[in-house]
Amino acid sequence: MAQDTDSNEVSAKFSKLNVNALEFVPSFASSTPASTAAAVVAAAVAPVTTPTAGTPTAPNQTNTGTSSSGGGNTPTSAAATPTPPSSSAAPTPMDVKGDEEAKTPENNESEPLDSWDAEEDSILTPEDEEMELDDGEVDGDSVAKVSKKKPPKVEESKSKKEHVNVVFIGHVDAGKSTIGGQIMSLTGMVDKRTLEKYEREAREKSRESWYLSWALDTNQEERDKGKTVEVGRAYFETEKKHFTILDAPGHKSFVPNMIGGAAQADLAVLVISARKGEFETGFDRGGQTREHAMLAKTAGVKHLVVLVNKMDDPTVNWDVERYNECKDKILPYLKKLGFNPTKDLTFMPCSGITGMGIKEQISESVCPWYRGPAFIPFIDELPSLNRKTDGPFIMPIVDKYKDMGTVLMGKVESGMAKKGINLLVMPNRTQVSVDQLWSDDEEVTAVGPGENVKIKVKGIEEEDVSPGFVLCDASNPIKTGKVFDAQVVILEHKSIICAGYSAVMHIHCAAEEITVKALICLVDKKTGEKSKTRPRFVKQDQVAIMRIECSGLICLEQFKLFPQMGRFTLRDENKTIAIGKVLKVIE
Repeated sequence: MAQDTDSNEVSAKFSKLNVNALEFVPSFASSTPASTAAAVVAAAVAPVTTPTAGTPTAPNQTNTGTSSSGGGNTPTSAAATPTPPSSSAAPTPMDVKGDEEAKTPENNESEPLDSWDAEEDSILTPEDEEMELDDGEVDGDSVAKVSKKKPPKVEESKSKKEHVNVVFIGHVDAGKSTIGGQIMSLTGMVDKRTLEKYEREAREKSRESWYLSWALDTNQEERDKGKTVEVGRAYFETEKKHFTILDAPGHKSFVPNMIGGAAQADLAVLVISARKGEFETGFDRGGQTREHAMLAKTAGVKHLVVLVNKMDDPTVNWDVERYNECKDKILPYLKKLGFNPTKDLTFMPCSGITGMGIKEQISESVCPWYRGPAFIPFIDELPSLNRKTDGPFIMPIVDKYKDMGTVLMGKVESGMAKKGINLLVMPNRTQVSVDQLWSDDEEVTAVGPGENVKIKVKGIEEEDVSPGFVLCDASNPIKTGKVFDAQVVILEHKSIICAGYSAVMHIHCAAEEITVKALICLVDKKTGEKSKTRPRFVKQDQVAIMRIECSGLICLEQFKLFPQMGRFTLRDENKTIAIGKVLKVIE
């Protein structure tokens, strides 16, 4: 009974943001035969035509069924929205179908859209058409510049495979780093001698079961304590795709780091431990399983794979009843967050330490009741993500370091960058030129959306850049602001929130202290109607539109135009207290 009320609370909180509607999340859209054909033709013609931000092949590939508000990967920005206005209103049949499935009776209250959604759509359409023209001019220039270089060389060293970023999340000690290390071992990304060395060192510290996690937990503190602190990064490839692993910390002290990892991900893997007692600790109040799943959803992750780990543990021994018990406890909560079990949620049993169920299907003698695919083949077969290569270049900076120049790290959210072009670091407005590019440690001459990259730039010192800054198109920079209006859902907060309240906001890769300047109105959860009078305060489970002031200038964008740069979470006292989306940048 307690669990039901718990689920209803969560459902109520999320319904207002329509988190299970396709608006709040990037869509995985199957690539149509036409787009595949276009991609093949593009690849064949490439040496002659120099694909750049403006080539006509790009819209073909990218227009397969995204909606302007749909995508965590939709690179619309204030100045460039190349999709025709009509597409912003019409989701694809697949999206609509998924949406109807998501509206189960318990989620039904999320049906009414907010009144401002409709208003903004109509306002934005004319601008969109002008933006198309602007974008064409910008792209024309860049085509002219790039064509002076040798086109075949550019094509030679661009990553050919689709890039997918996978974040591993879950409670501390569920086995995230171990599974990440096991994947690298099975795909040959860590050689046998290195693993033997880790195993030997781990045994000396009486930590023999931790040796696989050392492939991702590289610093001494993480290895000594067995706790991930920073987001570990690694990559592996299959025949079709290139995957970047983001190993997020599970401990609640490091949730801010975890949010940074989730902001870069396309696919989340929630690891839960099947060991008796461990699953309950992680899932009950105070455990990180709930908060991590919720943060992944608000970060715009579309597909969630739940790996039920430690199935080989003596207390479990591949028991189907224990697997179903864990699944049945967590499923109602994930449904309330808006994950649809038929479409974007998958459960799998596995064992991180032995590697069963990760690359090869689990043998029938060990686990006769699960005959589904193993983890790596499953994520390899997921439909392609919709990436837009046209539009302005945008890359939130996750990290930076000095190496014969300034190297900036991050995930390309939109657009293309090539060696030698000029870009802008915002909010500093410092112009820089691109000296070298690496896509997951391989040097390339061009990078595109979805890739985790390192970009060496000239024209700025390393100390002048902070995580949360954005590297963007010089002719079409991202918006910056200090004051903005946002719709905020208060998830969990004991006292009231009124003007003057301060918290820490996490938006894309930036963390900034904010103050609530004014409460504008309350929004009714069921009808979406705004209150006529200004509220004096808001409390838990309420939805409000408020004016927020940041302590410094930050890069952000309207959620409508570019969801990745317009969704945020508010944290206070080590807890996630609210989630929200930017409606309007004021100044």
